[in-house]
Amino acid sequence: MGFDRARLTAAVIVAAGLGLGPWAGVAEAQYFGRNKVQYENFDFKVLKTQHFDIHYYPEAREAIDQAARMSERWYARFSRIFNHELSGRQTIILYADHPDFEQTTALSGAIDEGTGGVTEAFKRRVILPMAGSLAETDHVLGHELVHAFQFDITSGSRVGGGFPAALAMPLWFIEGMAEYLSLGPVYAHTAMWMLDAARRDELPSFNQLSNPKYFPYRYGHAFWAYVGGRWGDPAVGEILKAAAFTGNVGQAVATVLEINPNDLMADWQASIMTAYEDVLEDTRDAAYYGRVLLSPETGSGYLNIAPAISPDGSQVVYLTEKSQYSIEMFRANAETGEVEKRILKTGLDPHYESLQFINSAGAWHPNGREFVFAGVSKGRPILTIIDSERGRAIEEFKIEEVGEIFNPDFSPDGRYIVFAASAGGLMDLYILDTETGERRRLTDDAYADLQPAWSPDGSRIAFVTDRFSTDLRNLSWGNYRLALIDPETGEIEPVPGFAEGKNINPQWAADGSQLYFI
Repeated sequence: MGFDRARLTAAVIVAAGLGLGPWAGVAEAQYFGRNKVQYENFDFKVLKTQHFDIHYYPEAREAIDQAARMSERWYARFSRIFNHELSGRQTIILYADHPDFEQTTALSGAIDEGTGGVTEAFKRRVILPMAGSLAETDHVLGHELVHAFQFDITSGSRVGGGFPAALAMPLWFIEGMAEYLSLGPVYAHTAMWMLDAARRDELPSFNQLSNPKYFPYRYGHAFWAYVGGRWGDPAVGEILKAAAFTGNVGQAVATVLEINPNDLMADWQASIMTAYEDVLEDTRDAAYYGRVLLSPETGSGYLNIAPAISPDGSQVVYLTEKSQYSIEMFRANAETGEVEKRILKTGLDPHYESLQFINSAGAWHPNGREFVFAGVSKGRPILTIIDSERGRAIEEFKIEEVGEIFNPDFSPDGRYIVFAASAGGLMDLYILDTETGERRRLTDDAYADLQPAWSPDGSRIAFVTDRFSTDLRNLSWGNYRLALIDPETGEIEPVPGFAEGKNINPQWAADGSQLYFI
């Protein structure tokens, strides 16, 4: 999401020194990966709205009307906040899913799994995939359009040297602003980061915000949420323009807000401590977070994610960067955290281009030995069943009708696999018969349906959805809630939960009488 400051120098040198044409100034340029592998030919068409030229292909057609409405809504909001109209029409290149996005020729260099979208610094084009959930697509689209305004506003400034001055501004300033203006002031991930920093007494000063240890998206978001809440959103646009004029973000903050940046940060820190005072005492106790199982101290890597507990509770399969070359799959003792086996060596196996490690986790077969997970191979989604003892694939299913697969789960008898998948930019539930290979679509609408979990008796599937809280007519996004679906009839019923916050990751009790969730 956004642009990569570390790669900017190469892009600028190429553009200025060699004059390689319209692609040379892409801020995501790299030294490698210029000849991308393409598995598909995309037949792009253009949808023209009042301010946008939206490039799409048939696979993304189902969600293009919503994307067009989102774009114009963001334009109206940002043009008001920044008091600025973009110079010329804005181009958006929209892909149906992330594997297709990774094949784009609109950007040079490889695109990693964590990149949600990109905005070119010079031609100002926005390139992004549909995120499955329309709400998340709306967020990413809004985030990237903030960058389009930032680049347009700061182009030609006296401190830019011919380049948009935004490129020289701190990441927390630019990316945090894009997060705030696309998410609003309240976001669970930012709240968790700030609570953790407050618990450890490590809230940064103004000068420390540029230190890489303070993740710019979350800390920048928290900073701008405070500024917007205290001075109003138009102040955000005024500070951006002042920073482009002076070349100094601290001076711009002081000039527009009429407060010393250090005093501003002291007020910000105090507001966070006040907001969390009711929970800080509990969370200062390390036991509040539970016992650490997988960490460098227990022999795992620094990134340990997507854990899945075996049916008997003795083992856990998880993803980690322990090999230092790629995300790979390991099995560990669920009681001690001791690593028992690396069961998937993706660093040595080019068959898997992705394990969907950011948004997905696998699941155990009821026999306690086999394990299913989603991946991407040759640009297309696959489901693989692996023997966790031998580390060898048993079966592989290519699911051609969808773009990405997430969170597969076995039925109690082990014959069927339910999974969430993105098709045409929308997220629905599907069932695979492992004996025949046949697939059946359980849900088919614009609501987001994800994270399915099969009940122990096989009669119901719990899942996460926004169908009870989202108004598609107004593109008004609601919180995720829990629901149950009958795998035979497709009948859906809501599960009681919390009206606020995300109700996610349902897990059944062994007897099927209760659901645990986050």
